[in-house]
Amino acid sequence: MNSGEVHVQDKPEVTPDERTWAMLAHLSALLGIVVPFGNAIAPFVVWRARRGRSTFVSDQALESLNFNVTVLIAALACYLLTRVLIGILLFVVLVLYWLGTTVIAAVRAGEGIRYRHPVTLRLVE
Repeated sequence: MNSGEVHVQDKPEVTPDERTWAMLAHLSALLGIVVPFGNAIAPFVVWRARRGRSTFVSDQALESLNFNVTVLIAALACYLLTRVLIGILLFVVLVLYWLGTTVIAAVRAGEGIRYRHPVTLRLVE
């Protein structure tokens, strides 16, 4: 062993099945496009169904759930601000941000990388 080498214990590998479920936990939020509150209900269902089987899937489903609850609260604020017209613009920005970060989170989870949404309320633990 070279004096400059440092051996670090590798973290356990995330299985392809775990990656798929974690990615689905994030993408399931897109159900909110057609089902009211589906963006929070779908990740909740994945979290409840898979939380005992995989810490990675549980973590990512919970992250998606917290993010989507935060988005619902922000959407309500946008709705309340539509009286002063700024709410419409803010809602458009919110939807674009939601779509973009949901896709980014799904891609990262599919790669086996733990993703954290910025500006998210951690309401469910």
